[in-house]
Amino acid sequence: MKRLPSHQQQRENAFGRCCVALRKKMGLTQRALGELLGISEQAIQHWERGVHAPSPEHLERLLALCLQHHAFAPLREYAEAQQLWRAAGKPADFDASWMRAQLTAPFAPSALVVLKREAVHSAEPLVKQEPPSTSSHLDWDDALDVHDFYGREAERLQLEQWVVQERCQVVSVLGMGGIGKSALAVTLMHQVAPAFQSVVFRSLRDAPPCQDLLADCLQVLSPQPLSALPGSLERRMDLLLECFQAQRYLLVLDNLASLLQACNPEGRFRAGYEDYAVLLRRVAESSHQSCLLLTSRESPAELGSLESRRASVRALRLAGLEQEACEQLFEERDVVGTTHDRLRLVQLYVGNPLALKIVAEAITELFGGEIAPFLQQETVIFSTIRDLLAEQFARLSVLEQALLTWLAVVREPLGAAELQAMLVPPVAAVQVSEALEALHRRSLVERGKPGVGQATFTLQSVVLEYVTEVLVERVSEQVQHTGWEHLLSYALEQAGAKAYVRQAQERQIVAPVLVRLRAVYRQKEAVEEQLLGLLSQLRPWEQEAVGYGPTNL
Repeated sequence: MKRLPSHQQQRENAFGRCCVALRKKMGLTQRALGELLGISEQAIQHWERGVHAPSPEHLERLLALCLQHHAFAPLREYAEAQQLWRAAGKPADFDASWMRAQLTAPFAPSALVVLKREAVHSAEPLVKQEPPSTSSHLDWDDALDVHDFYGREAERLQLEQWVVQERCQVVSVLGMGGIGKSALAVTLMHQVAPAFQSVVFRSLRDAPPCQDLLADCLQVLSPQPLSALPGSLERRMDLLLECFQAQRYLLVLDNLASLLQACNPEGRFRAGYEDYAVLLRRVAESSHQSCLLLTSRESPAELGSLESRRASVRALRLAGLEQEACEQLFEERDVVGTTHDRLRLVQLYVGNPLALKIVAEAITELFGGEIAPFLQQETVIFSTIRDLLAEQFARLSVLEQALLTWLAVVREPLGAAELQAMLVPPVAAVQVSEALEALHRRSLVERGKPGVGQATFTLQSVVLEYVTEVLVERVSEQVQHTGWEHLLSYALEQAGAKAYVRQAQERQIVAPVLVRLRAVYRQKEAVEEQLLGLLSQLRPWEQEAVGYGPTNL
């Protein structure tokens, strides 16, 4: 087939990525979408691979279907529909009157219920979904934009059944790091939003105290001045449950494992975070009409005991991706091999999507996309995600490592210009942009919500944890052995940052460094003496050379 010109190929690839994301939000296979639009499955495949874009007639059908099933973000339907229209290479001035008519059309049941049943090969009819709320509000905080979500149709439908039809009060999505818990939760969140008055997503990866999390959520669910919120933790929990009883809310808490004790098989909360255990029990055992959706690498003890006793508490344990979904991942990254080699590669990484994305990029870069020579190099087969990240991190340029480290320090989405302003020594903007694109291609950074006029980047939880540990380890070593690189290059706690960011930096970076130093020097006074000694060495240096050193010390 004749290749498209590069600019047209890029445009249609952008449309293809949008098409994949929307199809998966609707829970459809390529065949099912084709049947609803009156075209072949192969035509859908061509759209998604960027071979060609749809005709205006078929594009209008696709837009109408997306609107009917709420695949676009609430309150952004018009803008996202126009974005899809432009991505397909159509004129920017699409029929606004037609779009307004679609937006105001009443909700009608569709063939989606039948198609969903077919997707999970079940003879049992699904419970009919309630008409969506017309006033649902989505507060998704720093939830990632999910563009390349693979497989998981049966899992998503099971979660939808629990959350929407069965009205479960607490639902957990469990699995190892990188397995796709957050992506599944975000995809589900958008899918079921019309069934709720409000949907709130909050990440726990920075380990906010329970009192702070409750204040944050109550500001959304029961808007009032912060000073008017009750001061006691118990009263804030009461108020949250009152909200849960009065309206139907979905609260998504991502990465609960960051609050649990390490190396504790019972799933106990860390010291200082026991209040979360009380919160979980109260949400699970109280009578209300809302749902708490959790993602975690392990189940907290409080929920484990309730799963068997209460029908309103459920847990879904994610295994690796099925082979078909992995094949799609390989195809999109131009990774090729025999059926046996592809199966072996998936088995080596137990179908972990993050691991497979990283490995696929390495295969493309090092072996021209051929799986066989990669498998022959036993030294590049890794037993854990952390081993894989360590190898990838070691292969990065100094600038790429610095960008990952700054994203771990700041702990929220940043644009290229913001990252460039933090770098010491300064680096040209074009180099920063190129490095970020390289990191994104390797699946080491994710695109966050767009900032003002710019793309933003952030880290998956498993990558954030790894890079933070590397930073803590290297800073600790440099303090002991009078090294300077990380002490001068990164602000471990940013005085001008938002309060919750500073608190997270103190908990996740500064405190662990001090714990390591106390283990070496034994006495607090000895640690202070070492830090003051390093600070005195910096005093004769030129202002430009000391970087963030004085602030850190």
